[in-house]
Amino acid sequence: MSLVAVVYHSAYGHTKRQAEALAQGAASVDGVEVQVFSVDQFEAAENDAYGPPWDVLERADAIVLGCPTYMGSVSSAMKLFMERSSGLWFQQRWKDKLAGGFTNGGALAGDKLNTLVDMVLFAAQQGMIWVNLGIPISDSSMSGDPQGLNRMGAWLGAFAKSEDGSPEASPPPGDLATARAYGERIARLSLRMAST
Repeated sequence: MSLVAVVYHSAYGHTKRQAEALAQGAASVDGVEVQVFSVDQFEAAENDAYGPPWDVLERADAIVLGCPTYMGSVSSAMKLFMERSSGLWFQQRWKDKLAGGFTNGGALAGDKLNTLVDMVLFAAQQGMIWVNLGIPISDSSMSGDPQGLNRMGAWLGAFAKSEDGSPEASPPPGDLATARAYGERIARLSLRMAST
């Protein structure tokens, strides 16, 4: 068995849908357990005594982070989660775990790449191994088709674009399918790592 943990921040529900799609993809792989957490569920206890749900991340083979892109970077809630993990960083408790990331925003680009770069640097500081998206662009993605996989040409992780309004209507199907495919990729790699 392998454990994939998805940790996300979502202010309006759009990034939560992306997190759920990624979790569905990971859970579709036999032998993989998936647990999904909002960053709001994490608080470091006094004296750096990390308890639930931090202990799930301790057991996880892969930790995937996701948040909206705000002002060209990770959201403040995700940044706070990252900072709360600093006690674990001192001990390198997540070293050699797989890491991945996804982000969402209202613009096609909107500096989403910088959000993923922030996540990559965080994972590197933790000693983790980053998993890229691994989905080539296709004819439908070249045209920006909302049904297409990797329609925005992301490479480090999964991008999504959400319109204002209900999260039930957005992100579009292609962005959610991209998140599912990325979750499946991370799950398969985590199984491979767990078996070595």
